Amino acid sequence: MVSGRVRVCWEAVLEPQKIVRWKFARPLAHLLYHGATPERLAWSIAIGVVVGVNPLLGSTTLLALVVASVLRLNVVASQIGNHLVYPLELILFPVFIKAGSALFGTVGLPLAPKALFSAAKAHPWDTTRLLWRWEWHALVVWAGFAVVAAPVLKMVMKPVLEKMLARLPHEPVVEK
Repeated sequence: MVSGRVRVCWEAVLEPQKIVRWKFARPLAHLLYHGATPERLAWSIAIGVVVGVNPLLGSTTLLALVVASVLRLNVVASQIGNHLVYPLELILFPVFIKAGSALFGTVGLPLAPKALFSAAKAHPWDTTRLLWRWEWHALVVWAGFAVVAAPVLKMVMKPVLEKMLARLPHEPVVEK
């Protein structure tokens, strides 16, 4: 037989699952239910999304973890935002590369795999230097994008999270 105290705790854990139908939003509902403010959670998601589309492929998880920790944001929410936009990172990678080339007036990156592999085979050091130049230019463009996109995403996410919080059945503990 389950004691009343254990039953209440178990029901509190399950409450956000009853409210939120989308699987990716359940962890956010749990965070809201257990004390995260909508504003702080919105910033966490926005930072995760913005970091998640940076053109330095393979760096997003660690970078989102570091940025969220430094800014004292919710690491779980930033990782959710980061991982949700992974397909968008792959789509935006050539866009950032081309925009960086246009901004700095460099020759465009031959994005065809054959051209890259043949250049790397023939001139590995020169190709590496060129790739880092394109990557650096793309990161500058991304940084400009991030400065604008993060506050906009936060403003969009905050009302959504406030509505989600209002739908939760019990008064959650709100952080101070």
